[in-house]
Amino acid sequence: QVQLAESGGGLAQAGGSLRLSCAASGRAFSGRAMGWFRQVPGKEREFVAAIMWSGRSTNYTNSVKGRFTISRDNAKNTVYLQMNNLRPEDTAIYYCAAGETQFMSVTSRSYDYWGQGTQVTVSS
Repeated sequence: QVQLAESGGGLAQAGGSLRLSCAASGRAFSGRAMGWFRQVPGKEREFVAAIMWSGRSTNYTNSVKGRFTISRDNAKNTVYLQMNNLRPEDTAIYYCAAGETQFMSVTSRSYDYWGQGTQVTVSS
């Protein structure tokens, strides 16, 4: 069993920064890709970023490229999402997820463990 707990969400102004953390428990963190998704009420959950378990490869949705950075510290069982130059349209609940394998995926069905989510609100 893998348990994920996000932290670091909150309120930021447009152009500001936030750093999300996701602490994982359980032996299954190692060897799994990790992802960040976000969801706005009434809309489907959207892929944001993913990182291979080795950390050597990452993937981002186009709207966050150049602004967000995903990273991981396998010794601490933690994955991060550094969000810079935030925009009001980044407002959402952000979820971290543990993948089924070491390989990244942009689809939520490829992730079998999810955190409870953390709210990010960006004001204009």
